[in-house]
Amino acid sequence: MPALNKLYAQYRDRAAFYFVYIEEAHASDAWQVSSNLEDKVVFGTPTSLEERAGVGALCVENLKVDLPVIVDEIDNRTERAYTAWPDRMYIVDEGGTIVFKSPAGPFGFDAEPVGRALAELVGPPAEGTAEPPADTELSPAPSSPGPSAPGTATPG
Repeated sequence: MPALNKLYAQYRDRAAFYFVYIEEAHASDAWQVSSNLEDKVVFGTPTSLEERAGVGALCVENLKVDLPVIVDEIDNRTERAYTAWPDRMYIVDEGGTIVFKSPAGPFGFDAEPVGRALAELVGPPAEGTAEPPADTELSPAPSSPGPSAPGTATPG
């Protein structure tokens, strides 16, 4: 997350960033992994938006996410629209065209190619960019994907 937080700090004045909390990849009743057990990060699959938002809030806190955060609806409409599971990064231009789609995570979760794509789209990062704000809040995902849809960084 530190590298993605850095990109957010460098480009937030020229691109809209969203961290979308989608369906939990390693729910205890689905695909529990040993590292989650060791870290005491064990949750069942949420059955309501409120439960998902609660788990998402802990994720944001544990991963130290600085980006604005939104939560996918419980029917997973954003995840399905963007094939985002388990995690993926996108850049969508002002016209709504996907100009960058990372490989699926966690192995595809690499901020370097995102930085190159952002630099190509909106120019290089400004010198001496400020640190991102520390007041990240959770909000529900918009009802339909579009140019400023969840899971996107769009020129702003």
